[in-house]
Amino acid sequence: MPVRPTTRTTGLFPRAAFVAADANLPFALTLSNREPAALMSGQAGPSVLGRFPTLAVAMLGAIGHADGIASDATPQLLAILDREDRLVLAGAAHAGAVAWCHPVTSAIEARAVVTEASQLRAHAGRAADWREPELARRLRHRADLLDARLVDPLWRAFTAKALQVAA
Repeated sequence: MPVRPTTRTTGLFPRAAFVAADANLPFALTLSNREPAALMSGQAGPSVLGRFPTLAVAMLGAIGHADGIASDATPQLLAILDREDRLVLAGAAHAGAVAWCHPVTSAIEARAVVTEASQLRAHAGRAADWREPELARRLRHRADLLDARLVDPLWRAFTAKALQVAA
């Protein structure tokens, strides 16, 4: 029997702390919009799930969101953005957990990540042409995870340290 998602709190924060409507809070937890219609129309902007006062609370908000994802569901790509919509941290949420993507450490590594993600998307296009939709989906997801490492240079060192502390 499949495990159903629960609406319980994680015990770290009350559930109400995960949905803040104050647009002045500096960190926004977003969910990428990968719907084909939105992608084709050019309106595939992320959906804001909540705003938070600190990166740590935003990370807990992501875990709270992941608690509601069923174990048989496709992983969701979450991103934490700052006030200027710069990428601070991103990761894949699935069945109560978030696998955070470690940020690149240099411009050289960022270029390599962009190149690899581009190649994966090209392979995904060929897989779709070969009528291999599942392979194409996995390749696109892998490319998205690589893109998630492209944290804004302003945040790279801070985010890397935050992930070390969280581990």
